[in-house]
Amino acid sequence: MKSKTDRAIAAYSKVGVETGIAGASPQRLILMLYDGALAAMHAAKAALGQQDAGARGVALSKAIAIIDEGLRPALDLDAGGEIAANLMALYEYVANRLLYANLKGDMASIDEAVRLMTELRGAWDALERQARAE
Repeated sequence: MKSKTDRAIAAYSKVGVETGIAGASPQRLILMLYDGALAAMHAAKAALGQQDAGARGVALSKAIAIIDEGLRPALDLDAGGEIAANLMALYEYVANRLLYANLKGDMASIDEAVRLMTELRGAWDALERQARAE
């Protein structure tokens, strides 16, 4: 059972996240999704290292959900053309690698997904910095 302090900290954290979302640019929101997916992937790696299949499954499911329910729907295939289509395919590939990692306990698949998502996050970060400068 959570103490009053734990509940207060959780509530405060939620307000901080909600405030961050409310004032965020579209690029910042995408970065937040990448950060969440990457954090979940790192948690999955730690769980895999500890041979905790349950925690690994929860973390990988969270990462896949962020990709499938956050990043993929954010793409505008009409306006984004080939770039958006390529991102859609890459998100699908990463989600499939994470699913495979969960089924087989494969660290290399998680590492590949982390590498790809880190590179994409870097590109979105550059876009966000450029948008702020303008």
